Amino acid sequence: MIMRRFALLLFLAFSSLQLLCSAAGDDVVFYDSFEEPFDGRWIVSSKDDYKGAWKHSKSEGHDDYGLLVSEKARKYAIVKELDEPVSLNDGTTVLQFETRFQNGLECGGAYLKYLRPQEAGWKPKEFDNESPYSIMFGPDKCGLTNKVHFILKHKNPKSGEYVEHHLGNTALVPSDKLTHVYTAILKPDNEVRILVDGEEKAKANFLSAKDFDPPLIPAKTIPDPDDKKPEDWDDKFKIPDPSASKPDDWDEDAPMEIEDEEAVKPKGWLDNEPEEIDDPEASKPDDWDDEEDGVWEAPKIDNPKCTTAPGCGEWKRPMKPNPDFKGRWYPPLIDNPKYNGTWKPRDIPNPKYFEVKKPDSEPIAAIGIEIWTMQDGILFDNILIAKTEKVAKSYRDTQWKPKFEIEKKKQKAEEQADGSGDLEGFQKKFFDVLYKVADIPFLSKYKLQILDFIERAETQPSLTIGLLVSIVVLILSVSFMLISGGKKQPRVEKKTEVAKTPKDQGSSGEKEAEEEDNKETAGAPRRRRRDT
Repeated sequence: MIMRRFALLLFLAFSSLQLLCSAAGDDVVFYDSFEEPFDGRWIVSSKDDYKGAWKHSKSEGHDDYGLLVSEKARKYAIVKELDEPVSLNDGTTVLQFETRFQNGLECGGAYLKYLRPQEAGWKPKEFDNESPYSIMFGPDKCGLTNKVHFILKHKNPKSGEYVEHHLGNTALVPSDKLTHVYTAILKPDNEVRILVDGEEKAKANFLSAKDFDPPLIPAKTIPDPDDKKPEDWDDKFKIPDPSASKPDDWDEDAPMEIEDEEAVKPKGWLDNEPEEIDDPEASKPDDWDDEEDGVWEAPKIDNPKCTTAPGCGEWKRPMKPNPDFKGRWYPPLIDNPKYNGTWKPRDIPNPKYFEVKKPDSEPIAAIGIEIWTMQDGILFDNILIAKTEKVAKSYRDTQWKPKFEIEKKKQKAEEQADGSGDLEGFQKKFFDVLYKVADIPFLSKYKLQILDFIERAETQPSLTIGLLVSIVVLILSVSFMLISGGKKQPRVEKKTEVAKTPKDQGSSGEKEAEEEDNKETAGAPRRRRRDT
């Protein structure tokens, strides 16, 4: 029985090795498993900014080695030249690699840059953020960014400039400590597919205007930058009625509130009792110096007599809304008889416009990792460039999947032990849904606010419920406005202000209240105190 099991294991191991060998050959352009130290094969940038130390290290829980980001809050840069440049214009090209955020992911990137030949103007020892690349691919999550990047840097044949084209609807970054494999498949029919752990997460066409930002092929026409709005152009849809006049009984000076003459002072009101009294238990500190510290005054406490009475001090009638208040008078708005419509510059042919049947991408001559991360423990492994999807799948099945299954089982056992599995699984799915909700077109105006809420909910568990409720309320409010909006109201011109981040935003009421508080504080006598 034991011999049969041993024979079976030997057969499976031999089959896996045979599969990899058969899949190799001409279809594998480049592969590095990092089982051997990277020194001598990969070149670490000598630029002053890139002080992060790379290490040849085992993946936690495995005997499998990888390339490790070992220090927090550092810039890292390392590059590997290929034996021969790889054309992206001939047949299928598959880019694949593994990453593992061993300490979890809060703020960090783990993407690869597929660099152009050195004739483009870079040197391995000077590899940095400015080194020219053809493709940038991989996960990145920090602040409002949460995506698996796929960026094609393409040369405009008319202008000669290189433009970054970002895949729009791409995948989210898995938020766990497991090993994940990222695959980009570039097809000769202009199709590109993004896989995470072998599952398709995004599919696009290089020439589709809706799939990449900005589109690979520019617009045929653009607004004329030299076209100016005529001075006599009137784009006000509504204007104040010049024939209207303020009614004779309109009092702009009437106050918003007046005293309630019907109010009566409550029984038991203590007119002669102050709201605060000197703390009878306080005493002047022994080291208090009247000449240096001023006259000592006891700290104040709430008057205990006021706690049982309806109030203390001078009683004043409360204020109530003034029925005669009308505020400032404005003439009603009427249709502008001189309205010319909304002005926009005329369109002219775009000098950068071109047409192609497929991208003319620059070849890949090297693979580089250039990141700035706030955390350590990021492990890269099994970097592959291949010419067929079958090869990439074989490497996923034999190199990635066994590790992933072990890590998954360990994670599940730990979650069952502390009872957090179901809750964390639900939260992860819920956050994934919310990230997709943020991409809904009609919510685009509020996308940054929603993403900020989600980020805070993920990083501050104690605030999760309240923040999620805020997101739901925001979404429902916008939906209700769209449903019940009815006819569009005439747009009234307003002075615009510089947009503020959600943390800086505040209503005018809050600002007025703050100003009132400041006035009261400024007018109140300052008490000299000394901490004992």
